[in-house]
Amino acid sequence: MNNLFNFDIEKKQGYEYIIGTDEAGRGPGAGPVFAAAVCFTSVNYELIDKLSKLNDSKQLTEKLREELYEIIIQNSIYSIYQGSVEEIERLNILRTSLFMMNKSCNEIIKKLDTKKILVLVDGNKRIIDFPFHQQTIVKGDSKSASIAAASILAKVSRDKVMKELDKEFPMYEWAKNKGYMTKAHLEAVDKYGLTKWHRKKFFEKHFQKAEQLSLM
Repeated sequence: MNNLFNFDIEKKQGYEYIIGTDEAGRGPGAGPVFAAAVCFTSVNYELIDKLSKLNDSKQLTEKLREELYEIIIQNSIYSIYQGSVEEIERLNILRTSLFMMNKSCNEIIKKLDTKKILVLVDGNKRIIDFPFHQQTIVKGDSKSASIAAASILAKVSRDKVMKELDKEFPMYEWAKNKGYMTKAHLEAVDKYGLTKWHRKKFFEKHFQKAEQLSLM
């Protein structure tokens, strides 16, 4: 069985509790960024069996992500936060993502009865201004069950928001592209302009390129 499903990376750490954290939405040009944190306080064979298809959220179908989402929230202490477009524009996307991870992890820690906690962070960037032990894991969502679970909560939560925004702004096809800067999305931006949900700084190169082409 895959080590991810056995929680092997969590068991090797030697801490009383392990929290996994990940984000969704750093790359898109529209919509908020989401971060989630998950702590499985009790791991048994039944839970391992239920999570047997757990993996990096990007490797799963939408239907399977939603099924796992329900299993995760029913069997863990979890927290989900979103960073607004305004925060992304002001702080930059990386700092906003890490700040939301900080908030998500702290919310869980408040509910635990010990400080013997390790936070496993997906990627190579440590959470800013965070006093608890943390360990970064590159491609952690394919190595740690806790991080993979957090990636699913963040991804599913963000996708729901983008589908709702698509109802108000269908011309950008956010239900399909989730805010990523696809060809269709960029063409819609050229035709209709930017909304309050667009990360304007993400489009600077696109507009510069368009301006250069128009001068040729």
